[in-house]
Amino acid sequence: MSILENVQPKNVFHYFEEICQIPHGSYHTKQISDYLTAFAKEHELEYYQDDLNNVVMIKEATAGYEAASPVILQGHMDMVCEKDAGVEIDFEKDGLDIYIDGDFIKAKGTTLGGDDGIAVAYALAVLADDSLEHPRLEAVITVDEEVGLLGAKDIDLSMLKGHILLNIDSEEEGHFLTSCAGGLSTQTKIPVVYQREQGIKVSLHLHQLEGGHSGAEIDKERANGIIEMGRILKYLEERIQIGLISLEGGLKDNAIPRNVSSSIMILPEDREAFSSYIAEITEILKKEYAISDPNLTLDVQFDKEGSYEVLNPSSLQKVLFYLRNVPNGVMHMSTNIKGLVETSLNAGIMKLNKEELYISTSVRSSVKSRKEELTDRLVYLTEFLGGEISIEGDYPAWEYCADSRLREKVSEVYTRIFQKEPVFEAIHAGLECGMFADKIADLDAVSFGPDMFDIHTPKERLSISSTERVYKFIVEFLRSMK
Repeated sequence: MSILENVQPKNVFHYFEEICQIPHGSYHTKQISDYLTAFAKEHELEYYQDDLNNVVMIKEATAGYEAASPVILQGHMDMVCEKDAGVEIDFEKDGLDIYIDGDFIKAKGTTLGGDDGIAVAYALAVLADDSLEHPRLEAVITVDEEVGLLGAKDIDLSMLKGHILLNIDSEEEGHFLTSCAGGLSTQTKIPVVYQREQGIKVSLHLHQLEGGHSGAEIDKERANGIIEMGRILKYLEERIQIGLISLEGGLKDNAIPRNVSSSIMILPEDREAFSSYIAEITEILKKEYAISDPNLTLDVQFDKEGSYEVLNPSSLQKVLFYLRNVPNGVMHMSTNIKGLVETSLNAGIMKLNKEELYISTSVRSSVKSRKEELTDRLVYLTEFLGGEISIEGDYPAWEYCADSRLREKVSEVYTRIFQKEPVFEAIHAGLECGMFADKIADLDAVSFGPDMFDIHTPKERLSISSTERVYKFIVEFLRSMK
């Protein structure tokens, strides 16, 4: 039986539930892409599927709308795959276990993928409904947005005729975004060397952090597990002798890491002092993050005494130096828009292996020179430590359009339906609108969506009532384009 069978709007949630049952994490989009092309064939739509798995579907205007400006409906098909500890799921093979909790749809122990599965569901619902009145519709569903807007970067849009873009990739109802930051990701590798030492193995697990989207939540001062584990290790290293055996945490560079683990070696005679220092640093962290991360937990497990491969002194210092000096969090606030983050960095993935320390970060800025300056700092730090760094997924900022007829139309329709004015604002998170503006001359765009909370975390939830209101807006907006 369908979980969402009786949820309104029925057509939207029908497709959303189908999407939730298809694995569609970033870099693994072939199955969801083929689902979209099968939908296009079933509904006799003109469609295009490229080698990256991007999909474009076109439906011609209904009677009386032939002269109306075509409208581009746009979202991305990939999702961030995060799960709670202990949850068994293979995101490349398994669907999501969704359920209804009051006004919200959630997934048990995992991210929901409302970002951006709901945009895909909206587009399919509109394309499938022959009773709707609308201009020519051009649905563009991209891949790998969550890992650097990779699909939007290389998609061919030459078949499009529209210059009006409705990007459905935002998470606050009634708020329409008009510009966003640009960004990139960096991949840092710092070589390390091991040596064998004798001592007690201790496992550290920092978890139950809030995490969140590295753009939308970066200003909330939430703990970054990677940075804080580096701080814990340095705190211990300054007080007792330690050896570093393993270090790992984070799943996505655009998600603030919630869980980080480390294994270290201590001398038997330092066990009591170690426990005292762990209690001290735990108390410090809990006090500092009492509001932003109230459930912060640092678990400690002692193992047997033995001989272990640990980083040699030089490598240990390089790793600690990097973790204590890498920029992280908000770097600059906008001087033009009050309260808007201008530049930030998130250390999102960390893995220590036998050859190197690997760190992946997400850099964002609405100012190109600031993005370059922050990247230069990362390059300088990495090369100073004898490492290598590569840059991927560099995408432009979406600049504000001062003279937008689309904003006027959005305001008129939204106010008429809901008897209140919409909010137009900028956002620090990256959106594909900048990529589309580079490809389509004179593009007029807004980004919007229904209420979603805690995206990119297993607490993600999508409001049912908000989803219905936003769909009502989309349908009325299209009808009003005549």
